[in-house]
Amino acid sequence: MRSQSFLFLPLFLFLIYSGNSLAAKAPPFTLNGDNGSISLKQFRGKVVYLDFWASWCVPCRKSFPWMNAMQAKYKSKGLVVLGINLDDNKKAATAFLKQVPGKFTMAYDPEGDTPGKYHVEVMPTSYLIDRSGNIVYSHRGFKKSQSAEMESKISELLRKK
Repeated sequence: MRSQSFLFLPLFLFLIYSGNSLAAKAPPFTLNGDNGSISLKQFRGKVVYLDFWASWCVPCRKSFPWMNAMQAKYKSKGLVVLGINLDDNKKAATAFLKQVPGKFTMAYDPEGDTPGKYHVEVMPTSYLIDRSGNIVYSHRGFKKSQSAEMESKISELLRKK
């Protein structure tokens, strides 16, 4: 039985990371944010674009303007963009944010506990979570050429009530 579970996990991760629609409950977390405690649970009923990032991540610099635009465009329709910084020193994150502002909800995980729950392997890695708390799409990295496809997925989820 044990070997079967090891086979299932890589398949599960492949389906999640390949962008296939596979509804799996998003692992819960509570982290410190700029204005107090941030919990995934508090966003139930919203569509969440969850992005893991770090100050040293070059593609993260490119993704922030796009995430700012998505938050501004779709906030009133129920989108929450949530960035989780993984720097072990918050000063590095603060310096990054002075250069590349994030105009969305920000949380900090200096211990690095949350990325293990989400099987994050590269920066940035993002997850699209539906109103019921299910991960329905994931994406590794950031390429501007793929942003229209991601926006389409966001828009489609927001239309579902």
